Amino acid sequence: MSLDPTQLILLAQGQPQPQGGLTGMFVPMILMVVIFYFLLIRPQQKKAKEHTKMVGALKSGDSVVTRGGVVGAVQSVKETTVSIRSLESKFEVEKHAIERVIQDKSDLKDNK
Repeated sequence: MSLDPTQLILLAQGQPQPQGGLTGMFVPMILMVVIFYFLLIRPQQKKAKEHTKMVGALKSGDSVVTRGGVVGAVQSVKETTVSIRSLESKFEVEKHAIERVIQDKSDLKDNK
C-alpha cells in the first residue's frame, strides 16, 4: 500500500484526516438563510404590510405624497385608484403609488 505524501505528513503529525460530511456543509447554509431572513426579508414584509394598511385607510381629505413626489389632497378613493387634487390639477393614481400620508404640514419641511 503506497501513501500519498500529504497522507504521510498527516500520519507523522498524528492528526486524523478531515472528514467531509453533509452537516458540515448545511449548517453554514442554514445559518446564512436565517440571517438573510431576519436582516432582509422580514423587514421588507413588515414595511409592505404597513404600506398596505396605510393605503387601505385612505379617505377623502387626506394629504398625501406620491412616489413621484407630487403632494396633494385625496378627493375620492376607488377600488384600485385614488383621485388627487394638487393646486389646480386633478389626477388619478393607483393606490400603490401613494408613498405616505402627511399628518401635518411640518412633515413636508422636515423631509426637504
